[in-house]
Amino acid sequence: MKFRILLVEDSLEDIVLTKLAFSKSNVPAEIDVVNDGEECLSFLRKEEPFTDAKVPDLILLDLNMPKLNGKQVLEVVKTDPELKHIPTVVLSTSKRKVDVEESYERFANSYLAKPIDFNEFLDLVKEIETFWLKIVKLPNSTE
Repeated sequence: MKFRILLVEDSLEDIVLTKLAFSKSNVPAEIDVVNDGEECLSFLRKEEPFTDAKVPDLILLDLNMPKLNGKQVLEVVKTDPELKHIPTVVLSTSKRKVDVEESYERFANSYLAKPIDFNEFLDLVKEIETFWLKIVKLPNSTE
């Protein structure tokens, strides 16, 4: 069974890095990518052009994006009865206390700071894999 991840990220470099890290981590994952908060909500609600979108098992959400930022997306997702069950992990370069606190106030399931070093990023992806794909029992799981 493939694990579905929705990556909400506006940086092409971070998208490539994240996909590469998951490909090297032996995660059987399908990664869908949207580039801003508005696209994220359209994807999750299966609005045009995402009418065939699959519900993700996990959302990896950047904070600093155009249109709707990550905090605004969290507010919508975590208060929507149809979406709030989807684990949402903030994956941001920001280590600011206020960003961490405000993300958890909006019910982020976890907050991870993106390392700059690629090997450290690979390690982080392995931790995401271990925790979210192997340890945690998720609502969409059929097992």
